[in-house]
Amino acid sequence: MLRQRIITAAWLAPLVLVGLFGLQGKAFALFTALMVLLGAWEWTNLAGVSRQSRRIVLVAGLAVVMLLMWLTGAAFAVWPLWCAALGWLLNLYWVIHYPDKGQQWQATPRRLAMGLWVLVPCWVGFNILRDSGAVWLLFVLLLVWSADIGAYFAGRRFGKRKLAPRVSPGKSWEGVIGGLAATTMLAVMFALWQSLTVGVGIGLVVVTVAVTLVSVLGDLLESMLKRYRNIKDSSQLLPGHGGVLDRIDSLTATIPIFTLLYLPVLQGQVPPL
Repeated sequence: MLRQRIITAAWLAPLVLVGLFGLQGKAFALFTALMVLLGAWEWTNLAGVSRQSRRIVLVAGLAVVMLLMWLTGAAFAVWPLWCAALGWLLNLYWVIHYPDKGQQWQATPRRLAMGLWVLVPCWVGFNILRDSGAVWLLFVLLLVWSADIGAYFAGRRFGKRKLAPRVSPGKSWEGVIGGLAATTMLAVMFALWQSLTVGVGIGLVVVTVAVTLVSVLGDLLESMLKRYRNIKDSSQLLPGHGGVLDRIDSLTATIPIFTLLYLPVLQGQVPPL
């Protein structure tokens, strides 16, 4: 298993980095759209759609929606991000009350609708961040990775109090604190690197803390859906790593929420990378 994980990471990591930071404009939008559509293919399974033909139709329909958003300029609009914010508030409610409130979201059409406010705003956020320069896209990626690493080591060393035992028994509050410590340090380093004013730097730290907590929610949401479906991974598209959603579950939450907060706090304060 470890050998397979290393082989997959060896070709996947360069491909993703080149796609995210080497492409711009239409090429970048297409690359990230493909990522999101692969995630949508897996989401149809999480939603309980078993017939392959129906899954293809649903993913194709989402592709058409995204194409129309690109043609009309909605792929760079703020309103999908507000939809994501409202949707993630619902997701938070359902994760906190799992499995007691499961009847509110477990119907297949409702899980498919949930996928819309999880996946589409993520794509929109990618486009907005990349269009403004790569520096804050890089920051969000480093934020998610730092949160995961900090949570892993803090959880292993200090983890005692379970965060959401009915959703993801392995996560602890100590892990969350470790993730927050790591991302706060990252925000301070970025503020210094970008020579932000004190006020904007404090704003970045506040945004970072909020978005780090949202990243945890993104992970918990997918864990909840997989637990309900009784599956370990969203798919086997990435040998040794599971599916695309297993790799981007935190990003589906952090990208749109960070972008929404970035617009008023940070936009125009930092030159493009």
